[in-house]
Amino acid sequence: MGVSGWRALASIAAILGLAGVCSSCATRPLQGVLIPTAESAEGTSRIPILIATTRQPATGDAGDMFGGERAATMSYARIAVSIPPDAVRKLGEIQWPVAPPGDPRSDFVTLSAEHLEKPAFTAALASLARTTRRNKAMVFVHGFNNRFDDAAYRFAQIVQDSKAPVIPVLFSWPSRGMVSLDAYEYDRNSATQSREALVQLLDTVAQAPGVNEVTVLCHSMGCLLTLDALHARAMRSGRIGAKVRNVALVAPDVDVDLFREKMPQMGTARPRFALFLSQDDQALKLSKSIFGGATRLGDVNPEEEPYRTDFEHEKILVFDLTHLEGDAHSRAFDDVTSVMGMIERRLAAGQQLAEDGSRGASRPR
Repeated sequence: MGVSGWRALASIAAILGLAGVCSSCATRPLQGVLIPTAESAEGTSRIPILIATTRQPATGDAGDMFGGERAATMSYARIAVSIPPDAVRKLGEIQWPVAPPGDPRSDFVTLSAEHLEKPAFTAALASLARTTRRNKAMVFVHGFNNRFDDAAYRFAQIVQDSKAPVIPVLFSWPSRGMVSLDAYEYDRNSATQSREALVQLLDTVAQAPGVNEVTVLCHSMGCLLTLDALHARAMRSGRIGAKVRNVALVAPDVDVDLFREKMPQMGTARPRFALFLSQDDQALKLSKSIFGGATRLGDVNPEEEPYRTDFEHEKILVFDLTHLEGDAHSRAFDDVTSVMGMIERRLAAGQQLAEDGSRGASRPR
């Protein structure tokens, strides 16, 4: 991937911004968000998103589309989200309507939402590649405590604010969308059980006509699922797949020793990995305590051994955001310019981001 590709990838991870394990904490209606509205407004942006999910279709509220219960098979859908003009919104935030359907002049609103069969999903992928003239797909895997509408609107915001020229594909696994120890355990089991479905989706996206490159962007617990799926793919075929070029791990809630064990097993013909971490991530420290003190990948010190040597040897690009201001769960999108500055300084120094295993993002000079 060229310089522009890495800038887009870094921008997306920055905007996702360690939104936190509790990405659904922002005020939003409890129901009805995904009911389409015909109202439009000048200056808005339309973001189409294709969806694959292991959630059960919702039955109680048409505005949910999918709930938090696990399904035995994969479901497919597509939605289009309208985002208000940049002049009336803050970068990195979702402007939830006070009550559905919302005002497109100031709120995120849903323009269309429909369930699809797999052939229609595949056809929609090819159609987007053709009509948008984009040949890169991005698969987003959300984290813990995400309702379906949380994940859909968050991904729309990421795509809009990053200006990334990608075909957006959301993989949504069954999260309860609530904060409790029981919900954390349920979500973790749901993520683990969704591994084969994510492998299947990556195959489908990579094989779609017009798609030449796939980037996987994951957050928090979604990174555990992502790494499981990529590892399983590599173990079966000897490689992850030529079209999966880049993987961005943002605040990964992953046992660091498990990560260090699995990375070499994926072989050398694997995607380029970028790791975005903060050493003061309190959500990951809580996860560490839940798992008996097992250090989480998202809050290690990349300058300490054995991590420094391992990251260099495995050619993992590391961005340490600890020094940025603000809460660890939001500082990356609160200070996007600083994160982008890290990328640009690396480029200015002549370091090849696609090839060089970094020791961690340097502090501003």
